[in-house]
Amino acid sequence: MITYIKRKDLEDDKYDACIENSLQSRIYALSWYLDIVADHWDVLVLDDYKAVMPIPWKQKYLLKYVTQPLFCQQLGVFSSKIISKNQLETFFKKVSSRFVKVSLCLNPSNYFDDDSNTRKNYILNLNSDYQSLLASFSRTRRQRVKLGIKNNLKVKPVVIDKLIEIQKRNYNYDGFSETIILEISDSSTDSDRVEVLGVYKENELLGGGLFVKHQERIIYLFSSFTNNGRKYQAASFLINYIIEQNQQQNKVLDFEGGNIKSIGDFFRSFGAEKETLTMFSRKLFKL
Repeated sequence: MITYIKRKDLEDDKYDACIENSLQSRIYALSWYLDIVADHWDVLVLDDYKAVMPIPWKQKYLLKYVTQPLFCQQLGVFSSKIISKNQLETFFKKVSSRFVKVSLCLNPSNYFDDDSNTRKNYILNLNSDYQSLLASFSRTRRQRVKLGIKNNLKVKPVVIDKLIEIQKRNYNYDGFSETIILEISDSSTDSDRVEVLGVYKENELLGGGLFVKHQERIIYLFSSFTNNGRKYQAASFLINYIIEQNQQQNKVLDFEGGNIKSIGDFFRSFGAEKETLTMFSRKLFKL
C-alpha cells in the first residue's frame, strides 16, 4: 500500500535508510537536504518504507503544486529493488490526484516511455587513471587547463561567502538562493560531505565551486568566477583538479546540468557522458 505521509509524521531514520540503500540514491532526497531546499515536502511511502517518493510543494492562492526546488536536480521514486512500470505509474497518479500541478525532474531509473519531456545531465566516471581521463578531454579543454598551469593557479579551501560575493557581483539570474547555498555549505564541516574550493592566482581569488558528496557521486553544485577567473580559465582548472584528485576511484563527477547547449558542450569537453532525465509534468490548469 502506498501512503501519503506529511513531513511532520515522517520516520526520518527509516526514510533516510531507504534513500541511502536505494538503487537510485541521491543526496537531493535525504531529509536534511530537502529540509534546506524545499519550502514544504511530504512523502509517498510504499508499505514500511520499502520505497519512497519525496514530494516538494509550494502554495499559491490556497492551491498546492509540486515543483523542483533549487539545487535539487533529481527526485522521483527511490527503492532498493527495481520498481515496476505499474508501481511507478501508481506513485505518480497519487501525486497528480493531490496537487493542481506537478513538475518534477526524476532520477534516471524513473523513466516514462511516453511524450514526457527530458533534461540532460552530464557525468564522468573517475575509475581510470588521470592520464587516461585527460586524454578524453577535448583539445581545447586541455589547452585551457594548461593555461591555468602556466599562470601558476592554485586550488585551496575557501569560505562560501566569498564565492557568493563573486556571484552577486558578476551574475544575475533567478536560479540562485544565497540562503540555500549557505545552509548546504554549513550543513557539515566535514569534507566527506561538502567541500568548497577556490582558485587563486597568487593572492587573487578567481572564483571556485561547492562540491557535495554522496556515496560515489561528487556533485558540482555551485560555482562562480570573476572576469579574471574566466580570463585564466579557472573553471577548467578547478574541474581538472577534482578529476585528478579523485582518479582511479569508484566515483562519478556529476556536473549537475547541461540542458543549455553551451553548458552541455563545456561539460562534454571533459569527456563527460550524457545522462537523460525524465521531466514529469501534469497540471489541471495554469497557476
